[in-house]
Order: sequence, then structure tokens, then C-alpha cells
Amino acid sequence: MNYLQEDKIMNPLSSFLYAQPSFVEGIARLLDIGGTLQEYNSSLTDHQADELALTADWRVIGEDLNNAIDAYKTAYSQVSDQLIEEAQKALIMEQYYLDQE
Repeated sequence: MNYLQEDKIMNPLSSFLYAQPSFVEGIARLLDIGGTLQEYNSSLTDHQADELALTADWRVIGEDLNNAIDAYKTAYSQVSDQLIEEAQKALIMEQYYLDQE
């Protein structure tokens, strides 16, 4: 995968309609002034292409939501663990001071 976006590799579903040229084809495109070497992945009908693109878009959205939910759960559990630890320390300190009286 050659698609980078802010240090993350983009999902291949984001650009599946575009053909991936080889290195030699990429060099040839530099010299292709008329754009005759431009090619796209094809579908049988326009409707099929739209359906495939929409399906891919929604799949990527679902994956992004899952990643966001996982990141939230990770951050929440880290904060929760930290709060529990601080509360336990406070209880220990409170018990210590009560025992001193």
C-alpha cells in the first residue's frame, strides 16, 4: 500500500476504483502528455460501480467508527485505572491518619 495520510496507511477500499500502476507504468505516465495511459478499474454498469463505491465507503466508515470506539475504550480504561489507583491511595492515607488519632 502506497497511500499515507498523517502517518497512517489509508484503507485500500478508499481508492479501489483506481488502477494501481506498476513502476514502469508510472514512469511511462510521466511521458504521457495526452493522458492516454490513464486507466480505472472497470465495472459492468454505472450502477454496479456506484454500488461498489458506496459499499466500500460505508465499510471504511464502519472501520473508522470501530477504531474510534476502540481508542475511546483504551483511553477510558487507562483513566479509570488511574482514578482507581488514586482513590485507593487516598483511602490508605485516610486510614493512616485515622489510625494516628
